[in-house]
Amino acid sequence: MDKLTKSPRLNYLLGQMGIFTPYDVINHLPRRYEDFSYSLEKDIKDKQRLVLLGKVISIPKNVRARGIDILTFDFMSTSRRYYKVVFFNQPYLAKTLKIDETYSLVGTFNLKRNEVDGQRILKGEIPHEERLKPIYSLPSDYQNHLFASLAKKSLETVKGKISTVIPYDYLNKYRLVNKEIALNWAHNPKSPEEIRQALRHLKYEEALTFSLKNQLIRESNKSLSKIKKEPIDLDICQPFLDTIPYKLTEDQVVASKEIIEDMNQSALMYRLLQGDVGTGKTLVSFIALYANHLRGDQGALMAPTDALARQHYANAVKLFKDTKLKIALLLGSTPLSEKKQIKEDLKEGYIDIIIGTHALFTKDTIYSSLGLVIIDEQHRFGVNQRIALASKGDHADLLMMSATPIPRSLALTIYGDLDISTLYSFPSTKRDVVTSIVRSEDTAIFEAVDNALESSKQVYVIAPLIDFSEDGRFSVEQLYARYVLKYKSLVGLLHGKMKQEEKEEVLDKFYRGEIKILVSTQVVEVGIDVKSANTMIIYDATHFGLASLHQLRGRIGRDGSKSFCLLASNEEDVDKLEILTRSEDGFAIAEEDMKQRGPGELAGIKQSGIPDFSFLNIVDDYKIFVVARDDAKEILKHKDNKNYQWLISRVEKSINEEDRKKA
Repeated sequence: MDKLTKSPRLNYLLGQMGIFTPYDVINHLPRRYEDFSYSLEKDIKDKQRLVLLGKVISIPKNVRARGIDILTFDFMSTSRRYYKVVFFNQPYLAKTLKIDETYSLVGTFNLKRNEVDGQRILKGEIPHEERLKPIYSLPSDYQNHLFASLAKKSLETVKGKISTVIPYDYLNKYRLVNKEIALNWAHNPKSPEEIRQALRHLKYEEALTFSLKNQLIRESNKSLSKIKKEPIDLDICQPFLDTIPYKLTEDQVVASKEIIEDMNQSALMYRLLQGDVGTGKTLVSFIALYANHLRGDQGALMAPTDALARQHYANAVKLFKDTKLKIALLLGSTPLSEKKQIKEDLKEGYIDIIIGTHALFTKDTIYSSLGLVIIDEQHRFGVNQRIALASKGDHADLLMMSATPIPRSLALTIYGDLDISTLYSFPSTKRDVVTSIVRSEDTAIFEAVDNALESSKQVYVIAPLIDFSEDGRFSVEQLYARYVLKYKSLVGLLHGKMKQEEKEEVLDKFYRGEIKILVSTQVVEVGIDVKSANTMIIYDATHFGLASLHQLRGRIGRDGSKSFCLLASNEEDVDKLEILTRSEDGFAIAEEDMKQRGPGELAGIKQSGIPDFSFLNIVDDYKIFVVARDDAKEILKHKDNKNYQWLISRVEKSINEEDRKKA
C-alpha cells in the first residue's frame, strides 16, 4: 500500500488516527469551519472576532518586554476606519509588513482601546472561494493546512470512485446531493449552504446504515428461539432475596421482575440493563442468575477485563455463600490444568455460574445447559461475540449491562428495538462526592492527598496518557515519578501496556490497602470497587469526555463517606467541566456530553457505551435518527428489491468486520 505522504512522521501520526488510505482521509471531516468572510464594521462589539481588508499605514514597531515580543502598527480598513493593531510573539512581521500594501487582518476587537489583538495577517484579499477554512481534529504536531492539502489530494485520487450508499429513491425523496459532491463540499466549501447540504447527506447516510445494522442484529437475535422451559416462580426467589444484605431500590425490584418475565417468554430475551454508576446493576444481574438456576440452567457472566471478572467472581461468592451454587472463574490467564478442569466441570453440569472474559466462548468451552448470558460493559464486545456465547446453550437468554446512562428516547433510537431496563435511583448508602476544578500545580491537590492518607483513605491519580508526550499532557509515568518522590512506597502504577500479572498484582495490593495511591490511566473507569478510596485527582481533565469523567468519579465515595474529586487542568476554557461540579446525575451529564461531541469531534476520550459517530450528534440530530430508523425498517421490509440489496449486503459485511476487530 502506498504511503499517504512522503513524511514518515506524518504517516505515523495518520496511522495513530486510524487513517491509512485516501478514503480514510476524506472520511475524516472538519470538526468546524473558520469563516474568513469580511466583517461588517457597523456596531462592532467588544471581543468580537474581526476579519478586515485594508492597509498597513504606519511602520510596524517591535518591543521586547519581559521575554515577550509586542509588535504594533496602525491599520486602515477599506471602509476607512482606523485601528491600532497588536501582535504578540511574532517579531518577524516587522520585516515582512509593508506600508500601503493591502492585507487581510484577523483578530479580536478591544472596544475600550479601539484596538485589534491580531491573530494572523495575510497579504492581499482572500478569494471568495477560500473564505471558509476547514479545521480538523488532529494531533498537536500535525498542522491543519497539511491535512487540508492531503484531503484535496485524496479527493482527486478517488475522483469517480466514490459510491453513493443511499438508495436512489431516498436520495430523491430528501433531495440529497450524491456522496462525492457531499465530501467535496465538506472539505472545500464555497458557502455555508454547501456545508449544510454536505452534512445532510453524510448524517443521513450514517444514521441509515447504523439503523439498518441495528435492525439486522435484532432480526438475527429474534431468530434464536429458546427451547420451552419451566417458568420461574418469583415467590421461590423470595427466600434468597431475604438473605441479601442490602435493601433493593424500587428500580432494582422493577428491573428484576422485567428480566425474569422476559426469561419466562418463549422468545429469546435480548435486554439492556442500564444505570448510573453505583445504582446496583450487578446485584440485579446476580438475582437473574439465581432465577436462571431455579429453572435448572447454567449462567455465564462475561466481563471485558480480568480485573472486572475477578471482582464479579469475588462478589458472587460472597452473595451466594449460603446457597448450594457452584461458581467458577475462567480467564485467558487461568493455568492450563485448572482451565481444563473447569471446562470439564462446565460440560458435565457441575458448575452453576461461570464468570470470566472472552474465554467463556472459545470453541472448546462447552456448556451442559446454558440458559442465561450476562455481558457487562456490552459495548466492548462485538455482536457476533455476543451471539456466539448466547448460542452455546439452546439459545440462551441475553442480558447486557451498560454503566453509561442514556435518556430513554435516545437509547431506543441508538439500540433499535432492544428492550431496556433502567436504574435511576441509588441504594440507601448515598454518595457524597465534592467535585472541584483546579490548576495542575495547585497546592490543593497534595493537600487533598495528605488529608486522605491521614484519614486512612485511598487515592486515585488519573492521567490521559501512558508515555511522555510533547504536547504537554500528563502521562502516568510522569505523575508516578512525581508522586513516588513525595509518597515513596505508598504509590502504585497501573496502565494498559503492563503485563497481566503485573496489573493483577498492583490491583490486589490496592484492594488490600498496601498501595494507598494508584496512578493510572482510564483503565480504572469501570468495575474497580475499593470502598476506602475517597479522593481522585484527574489531570488534563478537559481531554476526557464528560461521561468518562463521571465514570471515573464513580470509583470514589462508594462507602458513603465524604469524598473529593479534583479536575486538574491548565486550559483557559474549562467551562465544559462545570456541569460535573454541579451535578451527579449521570443522565444529565451523558446528554451534555453528547451535545458537546460535535460532528467529527475526536478530542477527548471516547465515551463508554455511546457509538462513536463521525458526522452525527445524537442529541442535535435526533430527528434524523428517527427518520432513518423508519426508513431502515421500510428497506428491510422490501429487502428483495434490487435497489436495496447492495446497501444491505454492505451493512452485513461491516457487522462482520467490526466483530472480527473486537474478537
